[in-house]
Amino acid sequence: MIAGMHQFFETNETIVWFVYGLVFFTLGLAIALQSRSHSRLEMARYLGWLAAFGVTHGLHEWGGVFVPIQATYLPDAAVSFLVLLQTFLLGLSFAFLLQFGVELLRRRWPRLKVLPLVLFTGWLLAFFVPGVVHTASVSEQQALASIWARYLMGAPASILSAIGLQYQINTTIRPLGFRNIARTMHIASLALAGYSFFGGFIVPPASFPPASWLNDQTFVAWVGLPPPVIRSFIGLVLALAMIRTLEVFDIEVDQIIEQMQVEREVVEERERIARELHDGTIQTIYTAGLLVESIGSKIRPDKETAGRLERVGSLLNEAIANLRGYIGNLQPQGMGESLEAVIRNQTEDARLNSLVEIQVEMDKLPEEPFNAARLPHVAAILTEALSNAARHSGSRSVKVSAACEDGQCVLSVEDDGRGFDSAAPKPGYGLRNMRDRARLLAGSLDVVTQPGKGTRITLRIPWREEA
Repeated sequence: MIAGMHQFFETNETIVWFVYGLVFFTLGLAIALQSRSHSRLEMARYLGWLAAFGVTHGLHEWGGVFVPIQATYLPDAAVSFLVLLQTFLLGLSFAFLLQFGVELLRRRWPRLKVLPLVLFTGWLLAFFVPGVVHTASVSEQQALASIWARYLMGAPASILSAIGLQYQINTTIRPLGFRNIARTMHIASLALAGYSFFGGFIVPPASFPPASWLNDQTFVAWVGLPPPVIRSFIGLVLALAMIRTLEVFDIEVDQIIEQMQVEREVVEERERIARELHDGTIQTIYTAGLLVESIGSKIRPDKETAGRLERVGSLLNEAIANLRGYIGNLQPQGMGESLEAVIRNQTEDARLNSLVEIQVEMDKLPEEPFNAARLPHVAAILTEALSNAARHSGSRSVKVSAACEDGQCVLSVEDDGRGFDSAAPKPGYGLRNMRDRARLLAGSLDVVTQPGKGTRITLRIPWREEA
């Protein structure tokens, strides 16, 4: 059976190489068309490297089809150039894949950022350039360059990318509870792990180990399938998984952003009801109690009437106490008891951190306590600014800073998103509500933005309410 499979694929070798190149070229093209730079998924911003890998790797594999055809009528010098170009595309494609893996792990291991440049440059100087210089042995040199491109970059790039996808699942997807996305990303990670072996360690035959015993020829002898067939299948699985990940993520992130919007609106409505109960109902009941007391003091009721008046006053006081308890329950819970705690809690929200990288800079705040009744307004302004950065601006990172000086507290939220035209009318009530809350805090709200230049929202409020 193995002999029959070997004969079949050897006869159709040209078709195998064409399909192999087509799968990876389609992988790159599909991801390039599907991915969007404004996607809120951090990984989506790095998919351009994976798309570049797919396109260049597909072009390299197509060289196995077209270079032999060109060799039938082109001079040797031209054919040698095509072989060099084909090998260069192989190394370049693995460099792109390596860059993709490094970007996925940028937060975890920032020092890896120089790895793609170091390995690609080292490969060029050690293995590719000698093939360009020694044109007499160009085929042997390029075969050696292909082997070491897979060893030095192909295998590490696939492994790092697989680990990077797992890291993104743990830090970005699980906090949002997206099981469908996690499942498809697991499949993509397994595909890359498989490619690390079939694309990184199954190489052309060479005189040194492990290429001397683990190579294309020995693999076909053992299994009957040429490595390009398995690599094509892996590339197809990878393409489908990554495209499906983006599609599902866009839908489900919109849902969670809507959920956060609803939660914010619910909190605002609860605050409105609490204010109306405090400023209206409680004051009315309190006034009624005063009237009852004044009636008792101006007339001389009998013992039974006096007891009833006292009972009415007790019921009114009990009603006020109950309403105060209800108002307390309507206030946002878990915000923290200080301004610093509010800022920490808002910026450490796992949902927001899964959508955008948040950096916090806080100078030492005054030791004097911040009025707790004002904290919900500050929290609402900060939440609105952060959710706008995550939802509308396409930001990659947001910087939140807080400082107090001379009795004034300045809270700033700055993103690197697309910004907007501040002079144009804006739908919705987000900025209007933020400015209204700033006025309630006896402060001001400034918005500085330009299209393509990001947005900075600055809240200035007095630290002490009586100020």
